[in-house]
Amino acid sequence: MRKINKIIIHCTATAEGKNYTAADIDRWHKTMGFSKIGYHYIILLDGTVELGRPLAEKGAHTAGHNSDSIGICYVGGLDCLGNPKDTRTTAQRSALEELVKKLKKRFPKAAIHGHRDFANKDCPCFDVRTELYNNTDSA
Repeated sequence: MRKINKIIIHCTATAEGKNYTAADIDRWHKTMGFSKIGYHYIILLDGTVELGRPLAEKGAHTAGHNSDSIGICYVGGLDCLGNPKDTRTTAQRSALEELVKKLKKRFPKAAIHGHRDFANKDCPCFDVRTELYNNTDSA
């Protein structure tokens, strides 16, 4: 298993309410030249957590940080006009929190970050450090 130091949260940067799956994202990433989906987990609108790349495999989600991180992506992140917005459904919020808690138990030293901590982007369109870190750090 790879050494995991970071859990990085992303959004798909797709319109609120439009559902996409790991298979959709896999197709998108392949058209961008990736061998397969870059994230390890995808959280659908209904809270279903789909698997992407195996955890043992380096991701392709955050330039310069893929070798020691896990990439989690929720579907959404844009309003109907294409502006950044926290579009997570209640089910997505719960699923994300539970997944991060589970991963923190397995990788207790892993810090939780938003993609925007490493790139000039709004992704994941909410403040991961205040919302997730406080709720999952003591899990």
